[in-house]
Amino acid sequence: MRALPLHPGARGLEDDCAVIEVGSETLVLTHDMLVEGTHYRAGADMADVAWKLVATNLSDLAAKGAQPLGVLIGHMLGTDEARFVDGLGESLAHYGVLLLGGDTVSGDGPKAHGLTAIGRATHTPVPSCGGAKAGQAIYVTGELGAAMLGFEGDARFASAYNRPHAMLEEGRALAPLVGAMMDVSDGLLLDCWRMVSASANVAFELESAAIPVVDPARCDECLRWGDDYQLLFTADPAATLPVAAKRIGSVTAAADGAPLRLDGSALTPAGGLGYRHA
Repeated sequence: MRALPLHPGARGLEDDCAVIEVGSETLVLTHDMLVEGTHYRAGADMADVAWKLVATNLSDLAAKGAQPLGVLIGHMLGTDEARFVDGLGESLAHYGVLLLGGDTVSGDGPKAHGLTAIGRATHTPVPSCGGAKAGQAIYVTGELGAAMLGFEGDARFASAYNRPHAMLEEGRALAPLVGAMMDVSDGLLLDCWRMVSASANVAFELESAAIPVVDPARCDECLRWGDDYQLLFTADPAATLPVAAKRIGSVTAAADGAPLRLDGSALTPAGGLGYRHA
């Protein structure tokens, strides 16, 4: 799709959000989908599905330091509609976000749900996935792997998978300080690859011992599974961060064609860095 005519705000389709200036405001827009059997189990509580649909889209806004203005929803009708509406209402109330409208359809096959979230930038320039600079440090908030354990049935982490948290306040606080920032949705390693690939003339050096995971015995899986929705960002190592975050590596000048290294070993998407649809 990058060969299609793109609006400048599309950022070359290398970011999770579009950024558009409208008058004196800068709008931030994103759209994500959830599909039954791919993003959630058949038979899942539809209230959880609705919550996750909202939270995952707001998480993209969080990584841009944006204040949500409202959402548009696309919903395939099926079973447990009342539970879906309950969860939608709960999530919108929790984040203080208003429903703008959308569309409902009926159809055969797995259910699919889409949501467009619209936000207002609180800092410009709006952070991008491609803003990493040599000399910066790489940080991540929280621990990774909680959603994986929740998916596997560990009750301690059920909410991490079923009802993830969009870090809106943290994203707004970080926006003036970061070089690059995105949320960890498809696995830390894959999202680091995307960030370093979108940035110019840099490489990422990660240290596995420094990366916070919920289960150190399964560190590699925690780094690749995804669905964590923590914030991944780069910043000056001397900066005083306004949120709790752990330094996990360094941004260096591009070197020998290996833009992403973990403990000194080169990583590539061919090695299965995280979740991809294709």
